[in-house]
Amino acid sequence: MWAYPEIQAFEQQDAEVAYPDNALLFIGSSSIRLWKTLEQDMAPYPVIQRGYGGAHFRDMIFFTERILANHDLQMVVFFVANDISGSPKDGTPKEVLRLFKYFIKQVRTKHPEIPIMQIAITPTQSRWNKWSEINEANELIKAYCAKTSNLYYIDTVPEFLDAKGQPKPEWFVGDQLHLNKTGYAVWSNIIRAAVEEQLPTP
Repeated sequence: MWAYPEIQAFEQQDAEVAYPDNALLFIGSSSIRLWKTLEQDMAPYPVIQRGYGGAHFRDMIFFTERILANHDLQMVVFFVANDISGSPKDGTPKEVLRLFKYFIKQVRTKHPEIPIMQIAITPTQSRWNKWSEINEANELIKAYCAKTSNLYYIDTVPEFLDAKGQPKPEWFVGDQLHLNKTGYAVWSNIIRAAVEEQLPTP
């Protein structure tokens, strides 16, 4: 499978780095991987960064146990945005929800009580033609989180839409898919506030 080298790199890090107890594990796709200021933005919460490019729910559930490893965690924060992208392999919103539920079940086998936070899929110009389906997946996940204990949905969408309801291009790099420095600042502030609602500041 194409993601094996990155998963193996995570396992190598787990073998070599003494991560602190009660860390926040950030897992998901390239927006997590490219978050250069994650440690700084979340300090003094300890973090473990486990993002890999092109991640989908359907492959994430294959790797979940290996990514979780044996870390002593106080929260999992999750972002995956590639299951509906305009590809012939796209899932439907209901299929995305089904995979999300399975992922949550996997996390709960190791961490039955800790908070899990799902970051909304961001509206982007590059995938705007699929936004109705992407947002439907967001809304299905949001509804599921609302009725599930210790499961939280971080709604970043309103901040990333302008007054006309369009994605803000100035918050993205040239591909209009990945965030630039300003976009990350906005995104991280929303996520940080959501984390602080559930966890006391160290």
